[in-house]
Amino acid sequence: MEDEKIIDLFWKRDELAISNVAKKYGNYLRSISYNILYNSQDSDECINDTYLKTWNAIPPKRPQKLKIWLGKITRNLSLDKYRKNRAQKRGGGEIDFIFSELEQCIPDKNKVENEIEDKEMADSISLFLNNCSLENRVIFMRRYYFGDSIANISKKYNISESKVKSSLFRTRNKLKIYLEKEGVLI
Repeated sequence: MEDEKIIDLFWKRDELAISNVAKKYGNYLRSISYNILYNSQDSDECINDTYLKTWNAIPPKRPQKLKIWLGKITRNLSLDKYRKNRAQKRGGGEIDFIFSELEQCIPDKNKVENEIEDKEMADSISLFLNNCSLENRVIFMRRYYFGDSIANISKKYNISESKVKSSLFRTRNKLKIYLEKEGVLI
């Protein structure tokens, strides 16, 4: 079913909207959540919470791109769940390593004083990525947005792990230089 028709079902408060979202985007959402949490039960909980948040948000909101909108909700819920689990001394995993890779080029959240600065930084990163090659942009997003492992990126795009690591390293360094030129304090 097309996204517009699914959104119309949400507007009509028809429960078929949720089953259609699950059928069309369930695997996509599961991969986002699982790459962050590495726990099927927690991932399923975040996906169900995504459906609930979507149900409560539409209406009044009408997302432009449903897949991206759902992915963002799932990612944020999964990161929240991850932080909660870490605070309770449960779990660990690749997401810590992913965050540590970015520490050298992205400022600490505590140093960013308000939402405007967050938005400006996000815009700067988007602009930077738009000027990267498609391959480097995809590798960067798969790693730092979707939380894919280096091995999965390598396998998915049929390139060596060393090429993935090298691309990530160079892109992070270029991003750091770019952000410094833009006046973002690191």
